[in-house]
Amino acid sequence: MFEVETADMISVPDNAVGIVTTLEGRPLDEGQIAGRIIGEHNKFQDADLFLSNGGYKGLQEQVILAGSYFFNPWFLKVDMVKMTEIPIGYVGVVISFVGSDGEDLSGVEFKHGNIVARGNKGVWAEPLGPGKYPINPFILKVEMVPTTNLVLNWASARSEAHQLDKNLSTITVRSKDGFPFNLDVAQIIHIPNTEAPKVIARFGNMVNLVSQVLEPTIGNYFRNSAQDSDVISFLGARKERQAAAREHIGQVLEQYNVHGVDTLIGDIVPPESLMKTLTDRKIAEEQKVTYDTQMKAQETRQSLEKETAIADIQKEIVKADQGVLIAERIADAAVKKATGDANSVRLQANAEADRLKLLASGEAEKTRLLAKADAEKIEWLAKADAEKISLTGNAEAEKILAIGKSSAESYKLAVEAMGGDNFTQLKVMESIGEQKIKIMPDILIGGNGEAGSPISGLLGLQLLEQLRKKADHDRKE
Repeated sequence: MFEVETADMISVPDNAVGIVTTLEGRPLDEGQIAGRIIGEHNKFQDADLFLSNGGYKGLQEQVILAGSYFFNPWFLKVDMVKMTEIPIGYVGVVISFVGSDGEDLSGVEFKHGNIVARGNKGVWAEPLGPGKYPINPFILKVEMVPTTNLVLNWASARSEAHQLDKNLSTITVRSKDGFPFNLDVAQIIHIPNTEAPKVIARFGNMVNLVSQVLEPTIGNYFRNSAQDSDVISFLGARKERQAAAREHIGQVLEQYNVHGVDTLIGDIVPPESLMKTLTDRKIAEEQKVTYDTQMKAQETRQSLEKETAIADIQKEIVKADQGVLIAERIADAAVKKATGDANSVRLQANAEADRLKLLASGEAEKTRLLAKADAEKIEWLAKADAEKISLTGNAEAEKILAIGKSSAESYKLAVEAMGGDNFTQLKVMESIGEQKIKIMPDILIGGNGEAGSPISGLLGLQLLEQLRKKADHDRKE
């Protein structure tokens, strides 16, 4: 009843968008370039559901994102495009070619196009910020508008990376005195985020803004400004002219929803012939200044030579004065040295005499003190010996007296007890025994043999006298 043919699955890669064109469906409405989005049909995979819901034939507003899909190749075809990427520092102003005619949001003062809400036909009032967007480029157009400061160079040898100034060149102007000259200009502009849709609605894109507004405005301003002044005055008043250009151009750009940040005048190249004349004049002026400077230098040198000569003479005078002063000082020094030597000899002689005198006085004092000390020593020794002898004599006398008293007392008691004769005989016998005296003489002289005879008494006395002498001799030893 039927034949089955197989077809490859359609894959949409990452960062890509699938643009669908259907081969069946209702014809597009008058004035439309793409079929409006309809109800569910499983991303165009259910062709019957798409057709039953009133799907349109041809280009579709709806896109398909990254993934794998089962499409009927006899029902539709898919074109792959990259996602729209808006870099940082830019906004994307969307211009839609499909949708209903929406209400103009630009206000009565803006008369350069309609600005509508998102989803309507026209310039959307809300721009897209930095990022990636799955936009169908056949029904939507995105214009990139820089929101950072944008530099445009009117210089033949320089162009920025955005290439908006690639067609701009050095401005050639003519001065009041008829000399043409070139100057480079740099204009810095800024487009606010909220003003970007108005700029696109007015000019369509940034290239048109540069070519239709910035290029003629800045070029004409500097041409008019140069005609009011000669080249030399223009060069001399560069700072003031730059400030005036910034103010004037800023006011003009505000009318186009663009903010003029700054206007900078770059290199100014006057005509070569005029520059030669100016250079020669300047060289002559500098030479005159040089000659004047050299003349002043010579005058200064002459003055210096004069002052140097005077200084040299003054130096000799000072040297002579110093020589006289030095000679006087040397003479004074010699006199003072001789005086000092004489004083030194005198002082040394006086010192020697004083020394000898002090030495003699010291020796005499020493001798006197030694003699006095010896005398005092002898005196004290004599006094000590005398005191010793006196004390010893007194002690011996007291001893002898005591012994004598004791002996006398003892003898007295013994005599009283024994009688005089008996005591005398007893003491004689004790002395004979103690002194070991021989009592028997070698020659005995005898009497009548009676006791108590005179011969016996004489003999006893003789023995007592000998004992006394021996006792005195022993005591002296």
